[in-house]
Amino acid sequence: MQQGKGKRSSKYSVENGVFQLNKKAIIIGAGIGGLCTAIELQRTGWKVSIWDKANSLTGLGAGIVLAPNAMFVLEKLGVANDIRNHGSKVDKAVILSWDGKEIMCLPTDIQAQKYGTHSYLIHRGALQTILRNKLKKETSLHIQKELLQFSESEHKVTAFSKDGSTEEADVLIGADGLHSKVREILFGPQPLRYSGYTALRGICTLKDNVLMDEHGGGFEAWGKGKRFGFTKIGKGKYFWFTAINTPENKEIPKLERKTKALHLLNGWCDPINAIIQATHSDDILHHDIFDRTPLTYWSSNRVTLLGDAAHPMLPNLGQGGAQAMEDAFVLTQSLNSTTDITKALKEYEEKRIPRTTKVVKQSRRMGRLVQIENPLILQARNTMLRRLPTKLFIDRMHWVVGYKIK
Repeated sequence: MQQGKGKRSSKYSVENGVFQLNKKAIIIGAGIGGLCTAIELQRTGWKVSIWDKANSLTGLGAGIVLAPNAMFVLEKLGVANDIRNHGSKVDKAVILSWDGKEIMCLPTDIQAQKYGTHSYLIHRGALQTILRNKLKKETSLHIQKELLQFSESEHKVTAFSKDGSTEEADVLIGADGLHSKVREILFGPQPLRYSGYTALRGICTLKDNVLMDEHGGGFEAWGKGKRFGFTKIGKGKYFWFTAINTPENKEIPKLERKTKALHLLNGWCDPINAIIQATHSDDILHHDIFDRTPLTYWSSNRVTLLGDAAHPMLPNLGQGGAQAMEDAFVLTQSLNSTTDITKALKEYEEKRIPRTTKVVKQSRRMGRLVQIENPLILQARNTMLRRLPTKLFIDRMHWVVGYKIK
Protein backbone atom coordinates (compact mmCIF):
# COMPACT_ATOMS: atom_id res chain seq x y z
CA MET A 1 0.00 0.00 0.00
CA GLN A 2 1.38 3.40 -0.96
CA GLN A 3 2.13 5.91 1.75
CA GLY A 4 -0.28 8.82 1.88
CA LYS A 5 -0.20 12.33 3.26
CA GLY A 6 -3.01 12.16 5.78
CA LYS A 7 -2.89 12.70 9.51
CA ARG A 8 -0.32 10.48 11.22
CA SER A 9 -1.09 8.36 14.25
CA SER A 10 1.94 9.57 16.24
CA LYS A 11 1.52 12.21 18.95
CA TYR A 12 3.45 15.39 19.51
CA SER A 13 5.61 16.16 22.53
CA VAL A 14 7.47 19.21 23.75
CA GLU A 15 11.24 19.14 24.18
CA ASN A 16 13.20 22.30 25.04
CA GLY A 17 10.13 24.34 24.18
CA VAL A 18 9.85 22.88 20.67
CA PHE A 19 7.05 20.64 19.40
CA GLN A 20 8.45 17.37 18.06
CA LEU A 21 6.85 14.39 16.37
CA ASN A 22 7.30 11.22 18.43
CA LYS A 23 8.37 8.58 15.95
CA LYS A 24 8.24 4.97 17.09
CA ALA A 25 10.05 1.84 15.94
CA ILE A 26 9.47 -1.79 16.81
CA ILE A 27 12.62 -3.89 16.56
CA ILE A 28 12.24 -7.66 16.36
CA GLY A 29 15.35 -9.22 17.90
CA ALA A 30 17.56 -8.13 20.81
CA GLY A 31 20.85 -9.27 19.30
CA ILE A 32 23.76 -7.07 18.30
CA GLY A 33 22.07 -5.48 15.28
CA GLY A 34 18.78 -4.85 17.08
CA LEU A 35 20.46 -3.31 20.12
CA CYS A 36 22.74 -1.06 18.04
CA THR A 37 19.71 0.14 16.08
CA ALA A 38 17.79 0.85 19.27
CA ILE A 39 20.69 2.83 20.75
CA GLU A 40 21.05 5.05 17.70
CA LEU A 41 17.29 5.52 17.21
CA GLN A 42 16.73 6.50 20.84
CA ARG A 43 19.69 8.90 20.64
CA THR A 44 18.00 10.69 17.74
CA GLY A 45 14.61 11.02 19.44
CA TRP A 46 12.77 7.83 18.51
CA LYS A 47 10.64 5.81 20.87
CA VAL A 48 11.76 2.18 20.62
CA SER A 49 10.20 -1.15 21.55
CA ILE A 50 12.27 -4.32 21.25
CA TRP A 51 10.72 -7.79 21.03
CA ASP A 52 12.73 -10.98 21.54
CA LYS A 53 11.33 -14.49 21.69
CA ALA A 54 14.06 -15.81 24.02
CA ASN A 55 13.12 -16.84 27.53
CA SER A 56 16.02 -14.81 28.89
CA LEU A 57 18.89 -12.70 27.58
CA THR A 58 21.68 -14.68 29.18
CA GLY A 59 24.42 -13.78 26.74
CA LEU A 60 25.02 -17.23 25.30
CA GLY A 61 27.49 -17.57 22.49
CA ALA A 62 31.19 -17.45 21.79
CA GLY A 63 33.76 -14.84 20.85
CA ILE A 64 33.26 -12.10 18.28
CA VAL A 65 35.90 -10.06 16.49
CA LEU A 66 35.36 -6.32 16.14
CA ALA A 67 37.46 -4.99 13.27
CA PRO A 68 38.11 -1.24 12.86
CA ASN A 69 34.92 -0.73 10.82
CA ALA A 70 32.92 -2.12 13.76
CA MET A 71 34.86 0.00 16.27
CA PHE A 72 34.08 3.11 14.21
CA VAL A 73 30.35 2.48 14.69
CA LEU A 74 30.75 1.60 18.36
CA GLU A 75 32.55 4.92 18.88
CA LYS A 76 29.51 6.71 17.47
CA LEU A 77 27.24 4.68 19.76
CA GLY A 78 29.33 5.68 22.77
CA VAL A 79 30.39 2.17 23.84
CA ALA A 80 33.85 1.72 22.26
CA ASN A 81 35.68 2.33 25.55
CA ASP A 82 33.53 -0.31 27.25
CA ILE A 83 34.56 -2.76 24.54
CA ARG A 84 38.22 -1.94 25.08
CA ASN A 85 37.84 -2.41 28.85
CA HIS A 86 35.99 -5.72 28.67
CA GLY A 87 37.54 -7.23 25.55
CA SER A 88 41.03 -7.91 24.30
CA LYS A 89 42.84 -6.12 21.50
CA VAL A 90 44.34 -8.17 18.71
CA ASP A 91 48.08 -7.69 19.22
CA LYS A 92 49.16 -10.38 16.81
CA ALA A 93 47.32 -12.62 14.37
CA VAL A 94 49.24 -15.63 13.13
CA ILE A 95 48.19 -18.30 10.64
CA LEU A 96 49.95 -21.65 11.02
CA SER A 97 49.87 -24.96 9.23
CA TRP A 98 48.32 -27.83 11.18
CA ASP A 99 51.80 -28.86 12.40
CA GLY A 100 52.75 -25.39 13.63
CA LYS A 101 54.72 -23.89 10.72
CA GLU A 102 53.98 -20.21 10.14
CA ILE A 103 52.09 -19.40 6.95
CA MET A 104 51.70 -15.68 7.56
CA CYS A 105 51.58 -13.09 10.33
CA LEU A 106 48.83 -10.54 9.79
CA PRO A 107 49.93 -6.89 10.15
CA THR A 108 47.64 -5.94 13.04
CA ASP A 109 49.90 -3.15 14.35
CA ILE A 110 50.16 -1.54 10.92
CA GLN A 111 46.39 -1.72 10.51
CA ALA A 112 45.90 -0.19 13.97
CA GLN A 113 48.16 2.73 13.03
CA LYS A 114 46.38 3.16 9.71
CA TYR A 115 42.85 3.19 11.17
CA GLY A 116 43.47 4.63 14.62
CA THR A 117 42.20 1.55 16.44
CA HIS A 118 43.06 -2.09 16.98
CA SER A 119 40.62 -4.87 16.29
CA TYR A 120 39.11 -6.26 19.51
CA LEU A 121 37.78 -9.63 20.58
CA ILE A 122 35.07 -9.97 23.18
CA HIS A 123 32.57 -12.55 24.34
CA ARG A 124 29.33 -12.06 22.44
CA GLY A 125 27.37 -12.10 25.69
CA ALA A 126 29.58 -9.36 27.17
CA LEU A 127 29.07 -7.23 24.06
CA GLN A 128 25.30 -7.62 24.25
CA THR A 129 25.32 -6.71 27.95
CA ILE A 130 27.27 -3.54 27.18
CA LEU A 131 24.77 -2.62 24.47
CA ARG A 132 21.73 -3.38 26.64
CA ASN A 133 23.14 -1.15 29.39
CA LYS A 134 23.15 1.71 26.89
CA LEU A 135 19.37 1.52 26.42
CA LYS A 136 17.42 4.36 28.00
CA LYS A 137 14.70 3.58 30.52
CA GLU A 138 12.13 4.84 28.01
CA THR A 139 13.16 2.06 25.59
CA SER A 140 11.11 -1.07 26.29
CA LEU A 141 12.72 -4.50 25.97
CA HIS A 142 10.30 -7.43 25.96
CA ILE A 143 11.49 -11.02 26.29
CA GLN A 144 9.33 -14.07 25.59
CA LYS A 145 7.57 -11.95 23.00
CA GLU A 146 7.50 -13.74 19.65
CA LEU A 147 6.29 -12.12 16.44
CA LEU A 148 3.36 -13.91 14.81
CA GLN A 149 2.48 -11.50 12.01
CA PHE A 150 2.33 -7.82 11.12
CA SER A 151 0.04 -5.63 9.05
CA GLU A 152 0.62 -2.29 7.38
CA SER A 153 -1.72 0.62 6.76
CA GLU A 154 -1.17 4.07 5.30
CA HIS A 155 0.23 5.56 8.49
CA LYS A 156 1.41 2.70 10.71
CA VAL A 157 2.54 -0.89 11.04
CA THR A 158 0.99 -3.21 13.61
CA ALA A 159 2.92 -6.14 15.10
CA PHE A 160 1.00 -9.15 16.45
CA SER A 161 2.63 -11.29 19.13
CA LYS A 162 1.99 -14.98 19.81
CA ASP A 163 0.89 -13.97 23.32
CA GLY A 164 -2.10 -12.18 21.79
CA SER A 165 -0.86 -8.62 22.27
CA THR A 166 -0.39 -6.01 19.54
CA GLU A 167 1.72 -2.89 19.16
CA GLU A 168 1.73 -0.07 16.61
CA ALA A 169 4.68 1.91 15.26
CA ASP A 170 5.90 3.99 12.36
CA VAL A 171 8.38 1.33 11.28
CA LEU A 172 9.10 -2.33 12.05
CA ILE A 173 12.70 -3.59 11.81
CA GLY A 174 13.48 -7.28 11.49
CA ALA A 175 16.78 -7.87 13.29
CA ASP A 176 15.87 -11.44 14.19
CA GLY A 177 18.78 -13.34 12.72
CA LEU A 178 19.40 -16.18 10.30
CA HIS A 179 15.95 -17.71 10.82
CA SER A 180 14.15 -14.35 10.68
CA LYS A 181 10.37 -14.43 11.01
CA VAL A 182 10.13 -10.95 9.51
CA ARG A 183 12.07 -12.08 6.43
CA GLU A 184 9.86 -15.14 6.08
CA ILE A 185 6.69 -13.01 6.20
CA LEU A 186 8.10 -10.57 3.65
CA PHE A 187 9.61 -13.05 1.18
CA GLY A 188 8.28 -16.49 2.08
CA PRO A 189 10.37 -19.53 3.06
CA GLN A 190 13.81 -19.51 1.44
CA PRO A 191 16.48 -22.21 1.63
CA LEU A 192 19.67 -21.82 3.60
CA ARG A 193 22.98 -22.37 1.77
CA TYR A 194 25.24 -24.83 3.53
CA SER A 195 28.89 -23.81 3.60
CA GLY A 196 30.25 -27.35 3.37
CA TYR A 197 31.58 -27.32 6.94
CA THR A 198 30.37 -27.53 10.50
CA ALA A 199 31.84 -25.76 13.54
CA LEU A 200 32.59 -26.55 17.15
CA ARG A 201 33.18 -23.51 19.35
CA GLY A 202 34.24 -23.20 22.96
CA ILE A 203 35.22 -20.84 25.78
CA CYS A 204 37.90 -21.82 28.28
CA THR A 205 40.13 -20.39 31.00
CA LEU A 206 43.85 -21.16 30.82
CA LYS A 207 46.27 -20.77 33.71
CA ASP A 208 49.41 -21.31 31.64
CA ASN A 209 49.92 -17.92 29.99
CA VAL A 210 53.32 -19.00 28.64
CA LEU A 211 51.44 -20.78 25.86
CA MET A 212 49.63 -17.59 25.05
CA ASP A 213 52.68 -15.35 25.06
CA GLU A 214 54.32 -17.55 22.45
CA HIS A 215 51.52 -16.94 19.98
CA GLY A 216 50.66 -13.34 20.87
CA GLY A 217 47.38 -14.39 22.46
CA GLY A 218 46.00 -16.40 19.56
CA PHE A 219 46.40 -17.99 16.15
CA GLU A 220 44.69 -19.97 13.41
CA ALA A 221 45.96 -23.34 12.19
CA TRP A 222 44.90 -24.67 8.78
CA GLY A 223 44.91 -28.31 7.74
CA LYS A 224 43.30 -30.53 5.14
CA GLY A 225 39.61 -29.57 5.16
CA LYS A 226 39.91 -28.43 8.77
CA ARG A 227 41.02 -25.36 10.67
CA PHE A 228 41.35 -24.31 14.27
CA GLY A 229 41.31 -20.79 15.66
CA PHE A 230 42.05 -19.52 19.14
CA THR A 231 42.26 -16.11 20.80
CA LYS A 232 41.88 -14.33 24.12
CA ILE A 233 38.62 -12.42 24.59
CA GLY A 234 39.32 -10.62 27.88
CA LYS A 235 38.71 -11.25 31.57
CA GLY A 236 40.91 -14.35 31.52
CA LYS A 237 38.75 -16.09 28.94
CA TYR A 238 39.81 -17.63 25.64
CA PHE A 239 37.67 -18.48 22.62
CA TRP A 240 38.37 -21.29 20.16
CA PHE A 241 36.67 -22.82 17.16
CA THR A 242 37.26 -25.60 14.70
CA ALA A 243 35.63 -25.83 11.26
CA ILE A 244 35.45 -29.27 9.63
CA ASN A 245 34.37 -30.17 6.10
CA THR A 246 31.45 -32.57 6.44
CA PRO A 247 27.93 -33.22 5.09
CA GLU A 248 25.27 -31.12 6.83
CA ASN A 249 22.92 -32.28 9.57
CA LYS A 250 25.49 -34.52 11.29
CA GLU A 251 24.52 -33.61 14.84
CA ILE A 252 27.23 -34.02 17.50
CA PRO A 253 25.63 -34.55 20.95
CA LYS A 254 26.82 -32.16 23.65
CA LEU A 255 28.60 -34.84 25.70
CA GLU A 256 30.54 -36.03 22.62
CA ARG A 257 31.74 -32.65 21.29
CA LYS A 258 34.92 -32.41 23.33
CA THR A 259 35.98 -35.96 22.42
CA LYS A 260 35.11 -35.29 18.78
CA ALA A 261 37.22 -32.12 18.65
CA LEU A 262 40.18 -33.88 20.26
CA HIS A 263 39.89 -36.74 17.78
CA LEU A 264 39.59 -34.49 14.72
CA LEU A 265 42.64 -32.45 15.74
CA ASN A 266 44.76 -35.28 17.09
CA GLY A 267 48.41 -34.61 16.35
CA TRP A 268 47.95 -30.92 15.58
CA CYS A 269 50.42 -28.41 17.00
CA ASP A 270 50.51 -27.25 20.61
CA PRO A 271 48.66 -25.89 22.47
CA ILE A 272 45.52 -27.05 20.60
CA ASN A 273 45.04 -30.21 22.65
CA ALA A 274 45.52 -28.29 25.93
CA ILE A 275 43.01 -25.63 24.86
CA ILE A 276 40.29 -28.16 24.11
CA GLN A 277 41.07 -30.16 27.26
CA ALA A 278 40.66 -26.97 29.33
CA THR A 279 37.12 -26.45 28.01
CA HIS A 280 34.13 -27.78 29.94
CA SER A 281 31.84 -29.94 27.79
CA ASP A 282 28.86 -27.70 28.55
CA ASP A 283 30.74 -24.74 27.04
CA ILE A 284 31.19 -26.30 23.58
CA LEU A 285 28.66 -25.31 20.90
CA HIS A 286 28.02 -27.10 17.62
CA HIS A 287 26.48 -25.52 14.52
CA ASP A 288 26.45 -26.19 10.81
CA ILE A 289 27.48 -23.00 9.03
CA PHE A 290 25.04 -21.39 6.59
CA ASP A 291 24.40 -18.22 4.67
CA ARG A 292 21.68 -17.25 2.18
CA THR A 293 21.61 -16.03 -1.41
CA PRO A 294 21.68 -12.20 -1.19
CA LEU A 295 18.38 -10.39 -1.67
CA THR A 296 17.96 -7.51 -4.12
CA TYR A 297 15.73 -5.60 -1.69
CA TRP A 298 14.89 -5.86 2.03
CA SER A 299 11.81 -3.73 2.61
CA SER A 300 8.07 -3.39 2.13
CA ASN A 301 6.62 0.05 2.87
CA ARG A 302 7.15 0.34 6.66
CA VAL A 303 9.01 -2.92 7.29
CA THR A 304 12.68 -3.73 6.67
CA LEU A 305 15.44 -6.16 7.57
CA LEU A 306 18.82 -5.69 9.21
CA GLY A 307 21.90 -7.78 9.99
CA ASP A 308 21.67 -11.56 9.58
CA ALA A 309 17.97 -11.28 8.84
CA ALA A 310 18.87 -9.31 5.70
CA HIS A 311 22.26 -10.71 4.68
CA PRO A 312 23.47 -13.74 6.65
CA MET A 313 27.11 -14.42 5.81
CA LEU A 314 29.73 -17.03 6.56
CA PRO A 315 32.09 -16.04 9.39
CA ASN A 316 35.29 -16.18 7.36
CA LEU A 317 35.86 -12.40 7.29
CA GLY A 318 34.63 -11.84 10.85
CA GLN A 319 32.08 -9.32 9.56
CA GLY A 320 28.64 -10.58 10.62
CA GLY A 321 28.33 -8.33 13.66
CA ALA A 322 30.18 -5.44 12.02
CA GLN A 323 27.83 -5.35 9.04
CA ALA A 324 24.81 -5.35 11.37
CA MET A 325 26.33 -2.37 13.20
CA GLU A 326 26.86 -0.52 9.95
CA ASP A 327 23.25 -1.30 8.98
CA ALA A 328 22.00 0.13 12.27
CA PHE A 329 23.72 3.47 11.79
CA VAL A 330 22.79 3.89 8.12
CA LEU A 331 19.17 2.87 8.74
CA THR A 332 18.85 5.49 11.47
CA GLN A 333 20.40 8.14 9.24
CA SER A 334 17.92 7.30 6.48
CA LEU A 335 14.91 7.30 8.80
CA ASN A 336 15.93 10.73 10.10
CA SER A 337 16.47 12.19 6.62
CA THR A 338 12.78 12.25 5.67
CA THR A 339 9.28 11.84 7.08
CA ASP A 340 8.51 9.39 4.26
CA ILE A 341 9.24 5.96 5.78
CA THR A 342 9.05 4.12 2.45
CA LYS A 343 11.53 6.55 0.89
CA ALA A 344 13.85 6.22 3.90
CA LEU A 345 13.90 2.43 3.70
CA LYS A 346 14.64 2.57 -0.01
CA GLU A 347 17.55 4.92 0.64
CA TYR A 348 18.83 2.53 3.34
CA GLU A 349 18.74 -0.39 0.90
CA GLU A 350 20.51 1.54 -1.83
CA LYS A 351 23.34 2.43 0.54
CA ARG A 352 23.74 -0.97 2.17
CA ILE A 353 22.86 -3.77 -0.26
CA PRO A 354 25.85 -3.37 -2.62
CA ARG A 355 28.31 -3.51 0.28
CA THR A 356 26.71 -6.36 2.22
CA THR A 357 26.27 -8.43 -0.95
CA LYS A 358 29.98 -8.03 -1.69
CA VAL A 359 30.87 -9.11 1.86
CA VAL A 360 28.58 -12.18 1.63
CA LYS A 361 30.23 -13.25 -1.63
CA GLN A 362 33.78 -12.61 -0.41
CA SER A 363 33.12 -14.51 2.83
CA ARG A 364 32.06 -17.55 0.79
CA ARG A 365 35.16 -17.27 -1.42
CA MET A 366 37.37 -17.07 1.67
CA GLY A 367 35.74 -20.23 3.01
CA ARG A 368 36.74 -22.12 -0.11
CA LEU A 369 40.31 -20.88 0.31
CA VAL A 370 40.72 -21.89 3.95
CA GLN A 371 38.86 -25.23 3.82
CA ILE A 372 40.89 -26.73 0.93
CA GLU A 373 41.23 -30.51 0.97
CA ASN A 374 43.42 -31.17 -2.08
CA PRO A 375 47.04 -31.48 -0.78
CA LEU A 376 48.64 -29.92 -3.87
CA ILE A 377 46.30 -26.93 -3.92
CA LEU A 378 46.73 -26.58 -0.17
CA GLN A 379 50.52 -26.46 -0.51
CA ALA A 380 50.28 -23.91 -3.33
CA ARG A 381 47.97 -21.72 -1.20
CA ASN A 382 50.37 -21.75 1.74
CA THR A 383 53.33 -20.90 -0.49
CA MET A 384 51.41 -18.01 -2.08
CA LEU A 385 50.40 -16.58 1.31
CA ARG A 386 53.94 -16.81 2.67
CA ARG A 387 55.07 -14.61 -0.21
CA LEU A 388 52.22 -12.10 0.07
CA PRO A 389 53.59 -8.59 0.78
CA THR A 390 52.18 -6.90 3.86
CA LYS A 391 51.08 -3.83 1.92
CA LEU A 392 49.17 -5.96 -0.58
CA PHE A 393 47.29 -7.72 2.21
CA ILE A 394 46.36 -4.42 3.86
CA ASP A 395 45.23 -2.95 0.54
CA ARG A 396 43.08 -5.99 -0.25
CA MET A 397 41.36 -5.85 3.14
CA HIS A 398 40.90 -2.07 3.27
CA TRP A 399 37.43 -2.08 1.67
CA VAL A 400 36.25 -4.38 4.47
CA VAL A 401 37.90 -3.27 7.71
CA GLY A 402 38.76 0.32 6.78
CA TYR A 403 35.19 1.31 5.91
CA LYS A 404 34.07 4.25 8.01
CA ILE A 405 30.43 5.27 8.37
CA LYS A 406 30.05 9.02 7.87
